[in-house]
Amino acid sequence: MKQIQQRIKAAAVVAASTAAFASFNVNADALDRKFCIFDPIGNNGPLFNVMKSAKPAALKWGVNLELSAYTDEKIASEDFKAGQCDAVLLTGTRAREYNKFTGSLEALGAIPGDQEMQMILQTLNQPKASQLMTSGNYEIAGILPAGAIYLFLRDRNINSVEKLQGKKIATLDYDQASLTMVRHVGASVVGASSANFAGKFNNGSVDAAYAPAVAYTPLELYKGVSPDGGVFDYKLAQMNFQIVIHQDKFPSGFGQKVREYSAARYTEAYEIVSTAEAEIKPEHWMRPKKEEVEGYDKLLREVRISLRDEGVYDGKALKLMRKVRCKTNPQNAECAENRE
Repeated sequence: MKQIQQRIKAAAVVAASTAAFASFNVNADALDRKFCIFDPIGNNGPLFNVMKSAKPAALKWGVNLELSAYTDEKIASEDFKAGQCDAVLLTGTRAREYNKFTGSLEALGAIPGDQEMQMILQTLNQPKASQLMTSGNYEIAGILPAGAIYLFLRDRNINSVEKLQGKKIATLDYDQASLTMVRHVGASVVGASSANFAGKFNNGSVDAAYAPAVAYTPLELYKGVSPDGGVFDYKLAQMNFQIVIHQDKFPSGFGQKVREYSAARYTEAYEIVSTAEAEIKPEHWMRPKKEEVEGYDKLLREVRISLRDEGVYDGKALKLMRKVRCKTNPQNAECAENRE
């Protein structure tokens, strides 16, 4: 029972989108559409079960969803791209190939906290921002916050960037930004996916891995952290899930309605993220000094700018995130430089 409860907690981060399915009127001429859902645990996993529970309500939207679970996010994405799926649930980084703007919301160090993330999402959920949600026939029909991404370490003596040199880090090998960052700090890339990084960390194949707190209990990252490791309390990025649809396969206005409804549920989602972070034992948190945090902020900023110039990140997205950072912290030195 405890394990089930833990998985439900993690899955609830995406429940906001699921609940959105209930806001439409019944349509007798429902469209049959296939919704492919990435869930590392499969069709018994939390993400899939939440989506499955929404299927009856989806009919009210005029869409009869056929749900299919994928434990491999890459295959889910490829099937979507090939037209075998009409909609797909992916991590924000994986979704970048369908929308560079929204895919840049997970840019390294670009969103320092929940307040800034909520401000950005509220902006993007407005109808006037709908053009940013569409790229060709792909539309982002929902962005679901999953909380900050932290560095998980098997040895808490690795408490600085300098000490990461030569260490093995489980790295999403399809994410150019992660590859660049790991190599930038002198660590070794160990290719991993969202489905297997936790196993590599827990069995000691790598020295470190990065993940949001909502993954800590369901993926049993505490096994890798114990007994000598820790969780470095610095927000590397803000993770999110994104629902991507083939726009022409759904009723007009479908994506906007989902985004607006989801926006009303973000507070609830963040309460769940806070609960997940509280599940990490206090003794496992590793707190960097203020001057160290400032140094990391500068480091990630330079990496972001470099990745923008290489075409990995979207310049408009970085500019929006800088404006939000400067609104909440106008004394920040970057606000006078305008480099993003």
